Amino acid sequence: MKYEAVIGLEVHAQLLTDSKIFCSCSTQFGAPPNSHVCPVCLGMPGVLPVLNKQVVNFAMKMALATHCRINPFSVFARKNYFYPDLPKGYQISQYEHPLAEDGWVEIEINGGKKRIGIIRIHMEEDAGKLIHDPYKPVSYVDFNRTGVPLIEIVSKPDIRSPEEAVAYLKKLRSILRYLEICDGNMEEGSFRCDANVSVRPLGSEKFGTRTELKNMNSFKHVQRALAYEIERQISVLEEGDVVVQETRLWDEAKGVTRSMRGKEEAHDYRYFPDPDLVPVEIDSEWIEEIRQTLPELPDEKKERFIKEYQLPPYDAEVLTSSKELAHYFEAVVSACHNPKMASNWVMSELLGRLNQDKRDITECPIAPEALGELIQLITKGTISGKIGKTVFEEMYETGASATEIVKKKGLVQITDEGVLREIAQKIIETHPKEAEQYKAGKEKLLGFFVGQMMKETKGKANPQLANKIFKELLKG
Repeated sequence: MKYEAVIGLEVHAQLLTDSKIFCSCSTQFGAPPNSHVCPVCLGMPGVLPVLNKQVVNFAMKMALATHCRINPFSVFARKNYFYPDLPKGYQISQYEHPLAEDGWVEIEINGGKKRIGIIRIHMEEDAGKLIHDPYKPVSYVDFNRTGVPLIEIVSKPDIRSPEEAVAYLKKLRSILRYLEICDGNMEEGSFRCDANVSVRPLGSEKFGTRTELKNMNSFKHVQRALAYEIERQISVLEEGDVVVQETRLWDEAKGVTRSMRGKEEAHDYRYFPDPDLVPVEIDSEWIEEIRQTLPELPDEKKERFIKEYQLPPYDAEVLTSSKELAHYFEAVVSACHNPKMASNWVMSELLGRLNQDKRDITECPIAPEALGELIQLITKGTISGKIGKTVFEEMYETGASATEIVKKKGLVQITDEGVLREIAQKIIETHPKEAEQYKAGKEKLLGFFVGQMMKETKGKANPQLANKIFKELLKG
């Protein structure tokens, strides 16, 4: 029997506000443990939470960017459960009346497009963090993260493979970063997801029993965990057993999922409206005010890059994957006025080197204007593309400009036809056998002769001119 996976993702994104969702404590990451806390976020008796308006603004931005309907009335609820890093014994979240519903994002997969539905986006507070002692059987609690604002984005069960899940997560992360409301750092936990996974016979409309996967802090982990869990569930069914509804942890070291606890249902949390917080009422004017602040989003920017710069869809997809990379590319184009060449250099040489060094485009040592200058030297014929790569490496290492390096090292391309013709004649005389073979019809040997020219001139010969000269001299 063939099976298909049914996957829904619950994504939590920490919002980039200066203060927490219900108090004025700082949200700064990496501060000493328990230094950004107060009676409100520690859940002391008698304290009253006050909603941070910027949290609502940011959540509305994401709702509009993902085509959601923003509800005019939403309510905060208490989600009751016990965990050592949850000081109040409940989490303030939203349940029956979320901020936004019924949205979607579009992903590209296997050369086609697919729309993934979004059930809801709601606001909530984060919990603290447990730090386990590696030497003693004790754990420490850091409450700095308690009360940091989150939005939870709940997808419809529209995802059918680990690859689709990763594409969906990357699209959400890209939108959040374009909006500048979340830094998307998975390692620090500011962008994380839980996955609900089930399998069913191909063609069946009925959902199978689902499990929830936790503890995935990279796209690679998400893909591997989902692939393993899908195969595990299929094996269980093939053996005649039943899949148990439970929460499972991903063990990256062993490459397996492990049972953590029975899966809770909504009634287990005993949701009820938080009596200390008034409902959030949003009118059309507020929505329009937020809509006016939306930037050009990834899909829109990609379409513009294809039309305006005549780029292939793949190039446009890569170059718009982050706002910073898109800005860098456009600055290079402004400097060199050659979009396709700018795309090639940014995607191959620059991103290749940055990935090698595990650096982001924001840490790039070459300014976009400097890369544009290098491209101009190549297009004008001042240096060859091959020498350009050598110059690029020195620019990356030293920060010197392309013009400085070319001048200092005497790398200017030889474009004097007389000089190149003289060198070409000597090369032909030195390789009579190859010259005869070329004349006899073995035209691929032209590359051999041009290679000899580049070797003789240490890469300085203009390759197009060298081609022309050898064709003329070898005609007979």
